[in-house]
Amino acid sequence: MQKKKSSIGWRNENKHPSLSEVFSSVSVPKQKGIWKKLFAFTGPGLLIAVGYMDPGNWATDIAGGAQFGYMLLSVIFISNFFAIILQYLALKLGIVCERDLAQACRDHYPPLISFILWILCEISIAACDLAEIIGSVLALKLLFGIPITWGVLITAIDVLIILFFQYKGFRYIESVVAALIFTILVCFSFEIISSKPEIFSILKGIVPNPEIIKDSHSFYISIGILGATVMPHNLYLHSSIIQTRDYPRTTEGKKMAIKYATIDSTLSLSLAFFINAAILIISAATFHKAGYTEVADIMDAHKLLNPILGSSLSGVFFALALLASGQNSTLTGTLAGQIVMEGFINIKFKPWIRRLITRLIAIVPAMIVSIVYGEKGTTELLIISQIILSIQLSFAIVPLVNFTGDSEKMGPFVNGPILKISAWGITIIIVLLNLFLIYNTLLGRR
Repeated sequence: MQKKKSSIGWRNENKHPSLSEVFSSVSVPKQKGIWKKLFAFTGPGLLIAVGYMDPGNWATDIAGGAQFGYMLLSVIFISNFFAIILQYLALKLGIVCERDLAQACRDHYPPLISFILWILCEISIAACDLAEIIGSVLALKLLFGIPITWGVLITAIDVLIILFFQYKGFRYIESVVAALIFTILVCFSFEIISSKPEIFSILKGIVPNPEIIKDSHSFYISIGILGATVMPHNLYLHSSIIQTRDYPRTTEGKKMAIKYATIDSTLSLSLAFFINAAILIISAATFHKAGYTEVADIMDAHKLLNPILGSSLSGVFFALALLASGQNSTLTGTLAGQIVMEGFINIKFKPWIRRLITRLIAIVPAMIVSIVYGEKGTTELLIISQIILSIQLSFAIVPLVNFTGDSEKMGPFVNGPILKISAWGITIIIVLLNLFLIYNTLLGRR
């Protein structure tokens, strides 16, 4: 027999705050002051932006730039716009309902549905962790010549590093992420300056080109960029970590929190857009211009950068950015894993146990493939991880759009007509493109 829904539209009352150890732990100034409040809310957006520049996105950006020059910049721009809308819905859900997306699913759906959603989410987090391992392993090989197999084992050590900062406080985690993003930004700024891209072509590429749809190859890569941009675990993560801010849990306090959190999220995702666009621009200005249109692999891209640009630092900065990207993503993946486990089934593990479980699930296939197939196998594994993420994406977006469009749950904060239509439109587009991508990838049409 189903429980009667509460007065706020949920099947069950939510009695446990998300990430209870850091819930409402970051102080927000009470006095009026835009910049101080904005600084207080700055951080969650950076953690979310990490998912949009992880190693899983690099291959599609490199392939897009190598084959079609600057033409697919418009696809990155559109996908970033989609991300801004969806992350806005996620932060709004967390602030208004004081639930992360996992808790909201548990309090809305029957136990069996909630359990299935949890299993799917855990698989996607393991797949994401797999992509992060591969990115870090490839970077270690490129920077220090460490064999793939040893690199896989080394990535297990980052558990201790992450836990150290986790115990220090949430602001420490945000500072580490900001530092790594800054590292990536500096590396790609150097690469862009060295590659001397054509400014007019960049501006032209941001405008959608009908040729993208007409050419089957460019259309397929575009689907890959769009489909792999929004990470499902980011929606769970954002709806939780925004609650680390100590804002008044009143209507006015929530309005203020949504305002500043939206600014933080939008600016951070704009930074992610720059980095993703930079990867494609560098690929277009080097490989496409030099006639290497078949480059679609991280290792091949690294090998060609030095001779084309004539600088040994180009390859170093490329690998350093890849390492920073992998380490950043693994940190946010840890938090997401904790959030979905606590949110869906209300079970808490010590952080080091939770991290170890997630990492072991990802390390085993990475180790087996690296031993049997080497570099080529890890690249294929990277593609498989993106397929798994694509499958899970629909199961995160649909509940999110549904909850934030429910007036009984959201009250005065419910999505307006325009936002509701836009959100469902984006959902339908992403779901269809992901299904198309999965179907063609399974058939070997890459």
